[in-house]
Amino acid sequence: MMDKNDKTKASAGGKKLSTYKVTSKETLLVSLIDNFPNKSRKLLKAVLKDRQVSVEGKAVTQFDYVLIPGQDVVVSWEKAKEVLQPRELNIVHIDEDIIVIDKPPGLLTVATDKEKRKTAYSMLSAYVKAENPDNKIFIIHRLDRETSGLLMFARSERVKQQIQETWNTTIGERTYVGVVEGEVDPPAGTISSWLTESSAFIVYSSQNSQAGKKAITHYKKIDGTKDLSLLEINLETGRKHQIRVHMQDIEHPIVGDKKYGAGANFMGRMALHAMVLSFTHPRTGEVCRFDTGVPSKFKQLFRLPAKKRK
Repeated sequence: MMDKNDKTKASAGGKKLSTYKVTSKETLLVSLIDNFPNKSRKLLKAVLKDRQVSVEGKAVTQFDYVLIPGQDVVVSWEKAKEVLQPRELNIVHIDEDIIVIDKPPGLLTVATDKEKRKTAYSMLSAYVKAENPDNKIFIIHRLDRETSGLLMFARSERVKQQIQETWNTTIGERTYVGVVEGEVDPPAGTISSWLTESSAFIVYSSQNSQAGKKAITHYKKIDGTKDLSLLEINLETGRKHQIRVHMQDIEHPIVGDKKYGAGANFMGRMALHAMVLSFTHPRTGEVCRFDTGVPSKFKQLFRLPAKKRK
């Protein structure tokens, strides 16, 4: 029995490709089964999993991805050469719309006047373009250079705009963990103020509602000594340097954050990490939640003798 859509040909690189145009609204796996009846269901699932199916030029892995009449589908019957992730980036999730990475400390999210090449954006962009030169990524939000943790990018401008415009309803949880100087008391609380940035790029906190944008931070101590406290920090708003400034407000600056009042940087980095990120997926409507856990270097501080923490 011949496949009803036998348009298999060799690509410029010698790979065997099959193409067809979608004629009815249906899910991708059902469409593949209909168009390639001589191929086993197991094989079709495998080519989906291995990113060998493209819809309108973009690789798709979801078997329940909904196709629209008129779209072009391309199937490569040979497994693509694996593109290695950049060593500096830990990609924790990737699909057709979203990429989530665990950014290391010391890496910029995007380029500045002083650093244009080594950024999370540039490295991730190079990674997706190695798979397909037409692939692009778009910045949804940012993390400070010295803050590590979960950072999300969109794979189309439409998804970027959709998430940014519905930020308060799309983003379900943003939890940070940080090590601050001193013994925090009370062990839980909420900090609220108005933040404004100076021409020297320093953010100031005020109780004047006319002076800047309102910022609200919730914190809870999860470990501590008389010298240090490990805090779980939740953002109700997402202002620039919000956590760093609010920790300075309560006189417990983030360890290593000299810009906002910290002393000696005995860790060699700023001790702030974006630990949890949850959001409603823009295509599926499902809640996606990622949790890196507390960085081991943070935990170790509370197992050491006090003299080694200073």
